[in-house]
Amino acid sequence: MKVSTIGLDIAKNVFQVHGVDEAGALVVARRLRRGQVLAFFAELAPCLVGLEACATAHYWARELRRLGHEVRLLPPVYVKAYVKRNKHDAADAAAICEAVGRPTMRFVSPKGEEEQSVLMLHKTRALLVRQRTMLANALRAHLAEFGFVARQGREGLSKLLALAEAEESEELAALARPGLRVLAAQWRALDLEIRGLERALKAWHLGNERSRRLAEIPGVGPLTASALVASVGDAGVFSCGRDLAAWIGLVPRESSSGGKRRLGPISKQGNRYLRWLLVSGAMAVLRQGKRRGFRNRPWLARLAAERPAKLAAVALANRTARIAWVLMARGERYRAPAPQAA
Repeated sequence: MKVSTIGLDIAKNVFQVHGVDEAGALVVARRLRRGQVLAFFAELAPCLVGLEACATAHYWARELRRLGHEVRLLPPVYVKAYVKRNKHDAADAAAICEAVGRPTMRFVSPKGEEEQSVLMLHKTRALLVRQRTMLANALRAHLAEFGFVARQGREGLSKLLALAEAEESEELAALARPGLRVLAAQWRALDLEIRGLERALKAWHLGNERSRRLAEIPGVGPLTASALVASVGDAGVFSCGRDLAAWIGLVPRESSSGGKRRLGPISKQGNRYLRWLLVSGAMAVLRQGKRRGFRNRPWLARLAAERPAKLAAVALANRTARIAWVLMARGERYRAPAPQAA
């Protein structure tokens, strides 16, 4: 079989192959079980293989690349336009085969094992942080029913934890103590696990040169820097910094027609986790700037004075993403802005 392009629709156990030759004629269309995939591609001459960027796609991209094939990952939303009528595995594979050969198609950079491992640490930490927040809210709510209300933040929560862990308390009903102690113990266990994951992420950050360079940007710490490096991978897939900001979802949503340009709020498409990290870092920069002054950045001072805090934070996060692209794509280091006259 002289196959030039293959569209591979992946799943958990059943895979669909749609292959064409250089003229676009159908050469192979068959269903494979999971254990047959690598053996099938090992017998083929190197060709272009397209996959949707979904679960397990990066694993299969690495395995097929080891066999000598050129692998490209496509966002599923871009493949949908090429599906003819009803959706099924064969139609999906044919659509992938058609879309992967388009000259203007955008692709996803396949991730290596190290990058996926770092992202797994980030996702695990995010899950545990959500669970810890749920426990803290439950503890606050239950103790409020007995008249114990503490202020927001770690200090207030620490007082509630100490109250829940106390062996005896005249003000707290004895029957309520076992349930409160369980919540407090779960909170402390999750807090300990989260700290361990953060130490692992910081150790990887210190050993990665690109991540250390990104952490020099104001508002970017080890968590944000490591997440950027692991999520973006090859920054060369983006032609400019604005493309990276758009991929994260930090650019305005556009609805223009008839030569009239209309820009709305940010699109919120792309990577929600990176967007949250960058906006949180920008909020921290704005809070610090309001206390200590915006050194050498009068544009940021004007923005913070004229616009709402969250709008200014999104604008700063957009700028941070563009700076991060320059550092990753060109291998440069962050240069602080030069002093400007008042």
